[in-house]
Amino acid sequence: MAGNSPVKVQIDHVVKKFNGRNGEMTALNGVDLNIHENEFVCVVGPSGCGKSTLLNIIGGLDKPTDGHVYVDGKEVDGPSPERGIVFQQYALFPWLTVEKNVMFGLLQQGVNRSEALETAHKYLKMVDLEEFAKAYPKELSGGMKQRVAIARAYAVNPKVLLMDEPFGALDAQTRTQLQTELLETWEKEQKTCFFITHDVEEAIILAQRVVIMHARPGRVKEIVDIDIPYPRDQATKMSPRFLELKNHIWKQVYEEYLAVRK
Repeated sequence: MAGNSPVKVQIDHVVKKFNGRNGEMTALNGVDLNIHENEFVCVVGPSGCGKSTLLNIIGGLDKPTDGHVYVDGKEVDGPSPERGIVFQQYALFPWLTVEKNVMFGLLQQGVNRSEALETAHKYLKMVDLEEFAKAYPKELSGGMKQRVAIARAYAVNPKVLLMDEPFGALDAQTRTQLQTELLETWEKEQKTCFFITHDVEEAIILAQRVVIMHARPGRVKEIVDIDIPYPRDQATKMSPRFLELKNHIWKQVYEEYLAVRK
């Protein structure tokens, strides 16, 4: 169980403030969370609760106003290949082929071309896209582009995988398929995953723990252990325990949504 593993990511009282048109706005107000090695954590909450802001701080793309984030005990002070990020927008280079998109991060790290190519093909095979290695992003569907983005993130062998609604723009069938593939990959590769989603069902299918965020300002409301054994599939969604967890988490998220609307 992840709770017995060493802490991989430590989020220590993180506060984030922005200067907006109406003065200072607090996006995060004292977030504390430990994520264990090889653990899969999903974060849910209403829009504007600071989920993406927190992910960007863990990724080193933004700095907290107060508080600290540590990975393996070392403070995060900027982007690093140790933290791979997959966004909702595919963020592929349109002028590079699929294999060159996946190779890009490896070449930036100084890996020689033949080794980078071999690694790229390993991960393209993992996401079932090896036959599209020479294709360009414009020739791919949305789901295929996101598979390339996931292969690219895995290829640099990050310690932590950060995913910001990676399946949010996809149709329901493609989304379901990619959830299954992501779980299979996670179980093989054993990565620490921090995954943001608006979809409560997606969070329960994927995660060992689901973190529910308070609405503005963002902070942890509740952490729910998902005590459904892996492997999980679409049939899991029919189980009484799944429905019980879904109702509980959705109720907590909806309360926060209503709180923001008042």
